[in-house]
Amino acid sequence: MSRIHRAGVLLAGICSAVPGCAPAPAHAADPATVRLVMSQRLPRLDGDHLQLKLVEVRYGPGGSSEPHSHPCAVVGYVIEGALRTQVKGQPDTVYRAGESFYEEPNGVHLISANASRERPVRFLAYFTCDADTPLSVAVPETGPARRP
Repeated sequence: MSRIHRAGVLLAGICSAVPGCAPAPAHAADPATVRLVMSQRLPRLDGDHLQLKLVEVRYGPGGSSEPHSHPCAVVGYVIEGALRTQVKGQPDTVYRAGESFYEEPNGVHLISANASRERPVRFLAYFTCDADTPLSVAVPETGPARRP
């Protein structure tokens, strides 16, 4: 059994032993709905140092961050609002509540901003790292000017 598989089995076992961690059972009158949000191959990782970090990010109306990169692979999921993002070499994209995205390790964020000037945006960033590293690294501003 691979180290990554063992870690997943261990995590599932721990969660099932913690009260409130397991999902509530579905009732016949209220059936559960399951939706695959994303499926993405990850880069080769060293399972000995594997870490998962989940971060909630919020930009106020018109808010944004400076250009940056993430040393780890990132899966994002927009909880509310609309997130405008552009990773170098990819198109400028807006993700809305309920949508997800994947970012390769070390991709340079030219734009990471709230797409709205009236409403906040909140999203989760799920980092999969194989070393103890900062989640974000500043980079010199390059490419098109950022605009929310």
